[in-house]
Amino acid sequence: MGPGLFWNFPSKTSCTVPQSLLQTMLLSRMAGMKDQQFTEEKPLLPESRGQETEMENCDTFVATGDWKEHDIETPYGMLHVVIRGAPKGNKPAILTYHDVGLNHKLCFNTFFHNEDMQEITKHFVVCHVDAPGQHIGAPQMPQGYQYPTMDQLAGMLPSVVQHFGFKSIVGIGVGAGAYILAKFALISPDLVEGLVLLNIDPNGKGWIDWAATKLSGLTSALPDTVLAHLFSQEELMSNTEIVQNYRQQINNTVNQFNLQLFWNMYNSRRDLEMNRSGSVLNAKTLSCPAMLVVGDNAPAEEGVVECNSKLDPTNTTFLKMADSGGMPQITQPGKLTEAFKYFLQGMGYIAYVKDRRMSGGPVPSASMTRLVRSRTASLTSAGSVDGSRNRACTNSDSSEGVGQVSHTMEVSC
Repeated sequence: MGPGLFWNFPSKTSCTVPQSLLQTMLLSRMAGMKDQQFTEEKPLLPESRGQETEMENCDTFVATGDWKEHDIETPYGMLHVVIRGAPKGNKPAILTYHDVGLNHKLCFNTFFHNEDMQEITKHFVVCHVDAPGQHIGAPQMPQGYQYPTMDQLAGMLPSVVQHFGFKSIVGIGVGAGAYILAKFALISPDLVEGLVLLNIDPNGKGWIDWAATKLSGLTSALPDTVLAHLFSQEELMSNTEIVQNYRQQINNTVNQFNLQLFWNMYNSRRDLEMNRSGSVLNAKTLSCPAMLVVGDNAPAEEGVVECNSKLDPTNTTFLKMADSGGMPQITQPGKLTEAFKYFLQGMGYIAYVKDRRMSGGPVPSASMTRLVRSRTASLTSAGSVDGSRNRACTNSDSSEGVGQVSHTMEVSC
């Protein structure tokens, strides 16, 4: 694994990371060894001084159930999209893309219904994208239908951005959806401000893997084959309630013919053409901040580690979550929400983070003036910081701030 922030997220029963350290680690993109003046740029959560903010009166405060469905024409076919809210100013939309075997409801409902997540999303327009033919109630594709390639699925997304008038997006993708969003960021970097990528595998399948997948498809039912992609072996062997529930949901709510087409195309994907700067001639990688997430012992763990080695360590965070298996957004939505808060805060889009577990009220985003480092931390050269994106954050009670360093900390519990 290449350098970058490696964070082994603690389980409920192992140990507890102090809130201040948790915040500091996820803000390490802006942290440094000298103080810096900050100016307020994009505060979205209300401050504790009782003042009304613009966001408290804008039309993006909508009811949780106020979702609208759209079928959008793209160069590669129709795309089903569900959206809540309306774009305002230059703020990005939160755009999601699900994994194979799922749709936006099966993949993201638990995560987005988390109370703390709703505290975030009420300040953004949220857009869920369903891959062609995967949404609930989708008609079966006609015989002979050529399913879009992974590159073409990514090429559909600019039409979504243009249709709704988004200035840019912060993407949340899982598995196949993470691959598609990463590809989108590579072909349209100006439209993507940040990515949260769960279970991403940037590598195409070799002949051995391809043959193994084909053999599995001949000997196992499609839902069982997909479940082995979604869940850890421990979860499958334990036949947990969540596995049983998803087996039923995949069988009953996702059209099996359409799912087979998507599954075949995902397994035919090519390598994402990403390489860390300086590793190869004309290397190309993600230019936006990225947070890579994987559960312990998840099927995608090796792929996520490989992806981390291909990204710029100055704007990449690697988050490994304990007790979360293959679907962290389902089994540990609270922990993932907390990480997502600090990810947005590091980009300058949330000035104050509310934490219901703390009695002291909102936590100032720049309250830390020094980065607390683990004894196992190693630092790259200062020159590696060049070229990374910068966003301001605010602290109304202090003129002290934190600068920017590389993500090279390793923390485990």
